[in-house]
Amino acid sequence: MTNASTRAAEAASRDEADAAELAKLGYKQELRRGMSGFSNFAVSFSIISILAGCITSYAIALNSGGPAAINLGWPIVGVFVLCVALGMAEVCSRYPTAGGLYFWAGRLAKRNKRVWAWYVGWFNILGEVAVTAAIDFGAATTMMAFASLTFGVEPTPLSTFLLFVVLIVIHGLLNVFGVSLVSILSNISALWHIVGVLIIVAVLWLVPTSHQSFSWTMTTFHNNTGWSFGPYVFLMGLLMAQYTYTGYDASAHVAEETKGAAMAAPRGIVMSVVISIIGGWILLFSITAAIQNGTNDGLNTLAATPTGLPPAQIFLDALNNPTLAKFLLFIVCGAQFFCGMASVTANSRMSFAFSRDNALPGSHMWAKVNPRTGTPTNSIWLCVGAAIVLVIPAIFSLTAYFAVTSIAVIGLYIAYATPVLLRRLNKEFVPGPWNLGKWSAPIGWIAVVWVAFIVILFVLPPLSPITVDTFNYAPIAVTAVVILATVLWFTSGRKHFMTNEEAEHLTMDASKLLQ
Repeated sequence: MTNASTRAAEAASRDEADAAELAKLGYKQELRRGMSGFSNFAVSFSIISILAGCITSYAIALNSGGPAAINLGWPIVGVFVLCVALGMAEVCSRYPTAGGLYFWAGRLAKRNKRVWAWYVGWFNILGEVAVTAAIDFGAATTMMAFASLTFGVEPTPLSTFLLFVVLIVIHGLLNVFGVSLVSILSNISALWHIVGVLIIVAVLWLVPTSHQSFSWTMTTFHNNTGWSFGPYVFLMGLLMAQYTYTGYDASAHVAEETKGAAMAAPRGIVMSVVISIIGGWILLFSITAAIQNGTNDGLNTLAATPTGLPPAQIFLDALNNPTLAKFLLFIVCGAQFFCGMASVTANSRMSFAFSRDNALPGSHMWAKVNPRTGTPTNSIWLCVGAAIVLVIPAIFSLTAYFAVTSIAVIGLYIAYATPVLLRRLNKEFVPGPWNLGKWSAPIGWIAVVWVAFIVILFVLPPLSPITVDTFNYAPIAVTAVVILATVLWFTSGRKHFMTNEEAEHLTMDASKLLQ
């Protein structure tokens, strides 16, 4: 037997083993396993996207705590987020399914399993739709800023929205073509992010004639929120980092397309966060140290930059070379494009899995897999359409848009923490091949407490005075999700969701599922 045929036989054996493990969890292998462990990591790393989140939400921390909130807040939040990721990864290793969080909750809950799975699933899917919408709308905003600087195009709410639609449709098409293309583009995305950060950092240290000191960059406090209590202002600034550290559940959602998922998926979750903590900190420190006017007035002017992106203005001011500044912004645009593509991937797999368990209206349609490409084509377009609907208010009012997308982070983190909590309460849980050993309990409880803390933080008012434009709509958004999920549970969910009659694959034995 040749080396090539030996490798092919070994690959086929691994695929059969993965399918057998999936069958034990009650699902037939329908999606095509075309992702390597690196590609699995790359999807989550791309959605976290330090070149997207750090750039588009930089102003949050700049106004609420300034350089101190940016450069101290990033590693502080990162350590706690890593605990959440570790807790999720341990459960993922035991249950590597596309459904991810809701399936875990259903398996781990001692009572009312379907109810736990139902609510976690709705928080997860609506959070992912909101994140997908926010990522691609942020990409459109950045690209319009780039077009304004480069070609003199005047951005308008309508033109930004139309660019957003073009971007998300392209992302839908790329996902429709198959998991092999997504895998390749995810690998390119990871390299783009890593090399892009290195280029930006190198340029910001080599070209500017002056930099802020280490102490100024790490400790300078700036407050442009209207609130006077310093600690509260600093905590509000942590939202920048918390917003960026989202989407790493994607490694779980593409688990059924990943080879050796019981080890590769949890590693993807954890390593995407670890690399983002390190790379993001280096990037943020370098951008902040390149600020040329470090006075309060200078920081206020920077926050109100006509570009709409303080980092873009820092590039222009520090480099004194518009062409080079535009090149750095182009790198950011490319990263945000890849980020949006990966978000559509994860979102569509989640909606496919949720529909497979009869959760969504019209589930039979969204659960179909294209036999030619091995992808859930209908679910891809469902996610694209839902994100477009969510962004329509941005044409008329950014406040209205932020109101409907405020569920993004808080919804996802409620979904993240719930199975980690249930795993701590379930003493019968049997860890998978990737586990935390004796560190499982302390890390799990730290994760649960941190999420409880940031959920409270996310519903507090970030700016004063509180007006229609500064009001925090997150509590309303969360309440709306709970009401929607409850209504749907009593009208259809309790009859059809994960029931033997409607979800036949849940009752098939492994031998039949492997046929």
